[in-house]
Amino acid sequence: MRLLIATLVLLLLVLQYRLWVGDGSLAEVHLLKREIAAQRDELATLRERNRALEAEVLDLKQGLQAIEERARSELGMIREGEIFYQVVTPDGGEAR
Repeated sequence: MRLLIATLVLLLLVLQYRLWVGDGSLAEVHLLKREIAAQRDELATLRERNRALEAEVLDLKQGLQAIEERARSELGMIREGEIFYQVVTPDGGEAR
């Protein structure tokens, strides 16, 4: 009878060890759930970024206004007949 009780207690301890510390333990499951939540947040951010980029690409393919805006802001281009004024601030920086 004592051997049976000792065996059952030992088995209980082994199972408790696996539950709290071993492979697939509660701590590991909690950590994996946090990682999944972080990945979902990152995925949502990346999906939103992709939607914005896709909208920008469609706008560049279809409309000339977006292309003109890009040329003006990024390349400093002006239309024919326009006059470009560059304002230099006293601290040496440029203002557009």
